[in-house]
Amino acid sequence: MKFENTGLENAKVELKRLDDVMLEQGLVREATWDYDRVTYDRKFELKEGVFYLRVQGYAEGDVGAHRADIRLITPLLGKYYFPHGVEYGAGEDFPSSLVSQCEKILTELKNQITAIAK
Repeated sequence: MKFENTGLENAKVELKRLDDVMLEQGLVREATWDYDRVTYDRKFELKEGVFYLRVQGYAEGDVGAHRADIRLITPLLGKYYFPHGVEYGAGEDFPSSLVSQCEKILTELKNQITAIAK
C-alpha cells in the first residue's frame, strides 16, 4: 500500500539528521542501504500478521561515509509472508487501525522533516 501525498515525497534531508528523526518514530535503517539508496522500516506484529512501514530514499553522496543527502520517495506499508518477503499489492488486507497508526507516524515525520529539510 502506498501512502500518497504525505508531504515526504521529494524531501531532501542530510543522512545523519534523517537517521535521528526516523529513529524517534521507530523506523530503523540498520543494514538496509547501499550506495544509492536507503530504507527505513518499522515492524508491526499483529494477530493479522507481520507488517512493515517502509520509508525509502535515494542518496546524493556517500551513504557509507555518512556524507549523503537523501531524497525521500512515497512511503509503503507491506505484509510479510514467510519465506517470500514483503508484499505491498492492492490485494493485501491491511487493518484500518494499522493504517491510521502509520498515517499518524508519517504526519509526525513530515512535521519533523519539514523543519530540517534542505
